[in-house]
Amino acid sequence: MFPSRGGLALASILRTETVGGVLLIAAAALALIWANTPWGDTYEAVRTWVPWPGGEALGLDLDIAHWTADGLLAVFFFVVGLELKREFVTGDLRDPARAAVPVIAAICGMLVPALFYVAVNVTAGPEALRGWAIPTATDIAFALAVLAVVSSHLPASLRGFLLTLAVVDDLLAITIIALFYTDDFHPGLLGVAVVPILLFGLLVQRGRTWWWALLPLALLAWYFVHESGVHATIAGVLLGFTVPVLARGDRPGLAEHFEHLWRPLSAGLAVPLFALFAAGVSLSGPALREAMTSTVALGVVCGLLLGKVIGILGSSWIVSRFTRASLDPGLSWWDVLGVSLLAGIGFTVSLLIGELAFDTGDPRVDHVKTAVLVASVLAATVASVVLGLRNRAYRRHPVESTGS
Repeated sequence: MFPSRGGLALASILRTETVGGVLLIAAAALALIWANTPWGDTYEAVRTWVPWPGGEALGLDLDIAHWTADGLLAVFFFVVGLELKREFVTGDLRDPARAAVPVIAAICGMLVPALFYVAVNVTAGPEALRGWAIPTATDIAFALAVLAVVSSHLPASLRGFLLTLAVVDDLLAITIIALFYTDDFHPGLLGVAVVPILLFGLLVQRGRTWWWALLPLALLAWYFVHESGVHATIAGVLLGFTVPVLARGDRPGLAEHFEHLWRPLSAGLAVPLFALFAAGVSLSGPALREAMTSTVALGVVCGLLLGKVIGILGSSWIVSRFTRASLDPGLSWWDVLGVSLLAGIGFTVSLLIGELAFDTGDPRVDHVKTAVLVASVLAATVASVVLGLRNRAYRRHPVESTGS
């Protein structure tokens, strides 16, 4: 069966980043509205519904919220892995000196927010300090969505900078979860996951695109990563990294082909559904007042809004100034400031760490959710203003605006 013209047109529309960004933001807005109406109980009932309770023996008795965050979002991370590998092989990041800046910025963009959180909670007791890693994570899906909506004339290298920054951030955040917040980490199962990943890589390196072989291998890789205790979306990134980038003959590289194939599913279904079941946070007056008097919430807000900017912008300037690493010549420091603000959008992994750091029923879990949402909205708003002004400058003076 061949896809209809309507299906092809829809897929083409969903490959447009602006459309994907709008869908993501709309889904998040719907979740907030739904969770804060008199029907908020139905929202919670849907997101905690377990569609396959019989999967308990396999560890797959997950509710809808976990299926979207751990399962569907792996598709998004697969596409991200493909794009990031293309950047490293044929894009701006193939130059190690240039790639070093966003990589080091990502590391410092995690360390400084953690220090802010600890500084705010140093007298609050050891239980509060368990949340030190909450403000370290950047939500790559939301950050790229905001950039896609704001950007029309910004340099492509700015997206590559954010992509590298966010992926390194996510990989490190997942490592933190495995080391500090996972009570049942199973390195043996993680080792088993390497087998289907290697087989997947062997097939795609030989140009084999057999869906009946690649799809089961990808599902097995996802399953064993999930069962190891590591956040399952890492499987998507690792699988994406195995796909060859360079073209063969007159045919495009396999990474470009897979990205073209999977991006509509990622942008049109996976990411919006994740947002729908992750963004529903209570914003009632009492909840906000209680959260804003919590040192945990204050530490999260300070970490995301101040720590991210200082860590990313400061380290980028220091590395560019005192080492051989360099910022892309097409970028301005104002552009990096906008991306640093955008990195303060912490959603998926921040919320996940918050749930792991504190026990179920602990009011600090709700404080974390409120703080992450407030900080993310503020970061997105300020970043949109800065990047919007830069976008206008590039539109008016595309040559003059490339300097720093």
